[in-house]
Amino acid sequence: MQAYKRVKDWIEDLPKKGKTTFSQEEVVSQFPELSLTAIRSSLYRCVEKNIIQSVWHGFFVVVLAEYGMRGIVPPIEYIDSLMKYLGKDYYVALLSAAELHGAAHQAPQEFFVICNTTNLRNKIKKDVKINFVAKKNIQKKYVTQIMTNNGYVNISNPVLTVYDLVCYARNAGGINRVATILNDLAEKINFSHIDKELLQSFTPAITQRLGYLLEELGFDKQANKLYQKAKIAELKFRKVPLVIVDSSKDLSKYPLNDRWKLIVNEQIEIDE
Repeated sequence: MQAYKRVKDWIEDLPKKGKTTFSQEEVVSQFPELSLTAIRSSLYRCVEKNIIQSVWHGFFVVVLAEYGMRGIVPPIEYIDSLMKYLGKDYYVALLSAAELHGAAHQAPQEFFVICNTTNLRNKIKKDVKINFVAKKNIQKKYVTQIMTNNGYVNISNPVLTVYDLVCYARNAGGINRVATILNDLAEKINFSHIDKELLQSFTPAITQRLGYLLEELGFDKQANKLYQKAKIAELKFRKVPLVIVDSSKDLSKYPLNDRWKLIVNEQIEIDE
């Protein structure tokens, strides 16, 4: 093991070894002669000099020159290491996954992660917000991986991405924003291989809303295939609103889409 006199020297050598993230525990292990106070002081100075970025309590990422003057490391570059550090299953989802699949309508400076815990609070670091959405059961069959500069990252495939967008429409900015993204992604969606397990992991209302949106946007082929799969999975469609509202609100004045049993209580308008 190479001996380092300063924490800063050890940190600056990490990228040469193909490593750009580390924990405070690793620094403690590397410098057993230093007190925890001294280590924290060294790390604080490195943060102040923009050598590293603190992305979680006790977890850091090296700020490479390629990230420019502001030195903001994109979450996609460290999210896998962070989630492994936290010991949580995860995948990049919603608007962030949609952007990676080619949808252009992404919220700047926001990053969305679905994970199997409710214990993670949203984080804002250097104007970058990481939004954590909890889901009890992660459908791993529909999670794929992409390569980043620092290794592989879990990401929802196009089918799971659009299901999540409809399910968590409020997190994604509302139904019209979801429809705008769906309009970009629809050609990449293939429902031929989706199974009963995926369909039943969401409430039938999510399939109803997704099917209606696809039809409304003119993607009849995808809508028809989804409808067939819903029948095979024996989903029970009941009257539900397109947009969730207070239960006391009268929905009787809105039209009903017979096929999807959907109360159309909002007009869909997409950004071109």
